Order: sequence, then C-alpha cells, then structure tokens
Amino acid sequence: VQLQASGGGLVQAGGSLRLSCVVSGSSSRLNPMAWYRQTPGNQREWVARMAVNGFTEYANSVKGRFAISRDIAKNTVYLQMNNLEPEDTAIYYCKLQSIRSGEHWGQGTLVTVSS
Repeated sequence: VQLQASGGGLVQAGGSLRLSCVVSGSSSRLNPMAWYRQTPGNQREWVARMAVNGFTEYANSVKGRFAISRDIAKNTVYLQMNNLEPEDTAIYYCKLQSIRSGEHWGQGTLVTVSS
C-alpha cells in the first residue's frame, strides 16, 4: 500500500489549498482515511477523517474551514482547506487504516500560511 500526498504550498492567510492523497495497492473506498498534520517539536495532530460509509469528522480547530472528500474512481482522498490561518502551517499527512495491514502513511506535504 502506498499513499502519495501533494498539493501543499505557500498561501496567504485567508486563502485556500486543496491537498490530494493518491492511494495505490488498496482502496480509499474500503478503508477509513484521515488527514493529520505536524509542526516541529510537536506530535502529529489529527485533522479530519472519513469512514468507509462516507461519514466525516473534523478537529475543532478546522471545523467549518476544511473538508475531506474522496474520488472513488481516482482512488484519491482530498482535503479542501479554506480560510487558512498561520496556525494551519504544518506538514500534512494522509493515512489509510487497513484492518488487514494496519496504518499506512503518505510522505507528507508542507503547507505554509503567511500572515
């Protein structure tokens, strides 16, 4: 199972970015998917998740601004991030939770929000 995250970059506060996570070797439809983020010196922080049935949940810090979605045909999960704040600056990781093989992580994509 491999996850390839992309879409990070530099954006001004109030701007938007869409992160992508392409899954290979497994199915984003048949496994729970999630996005996490991490800043230097801190633990990885959960941001959003999507269950197999499509149910979504968000951390309080991003609720109303971020949206997780998936394209089954492309086996890709997205994180749409709107109204970005400098506090959203982090490396963002996608994760697939497999019952058979456990957790699988993407390599991370850097998001930098300038004030």
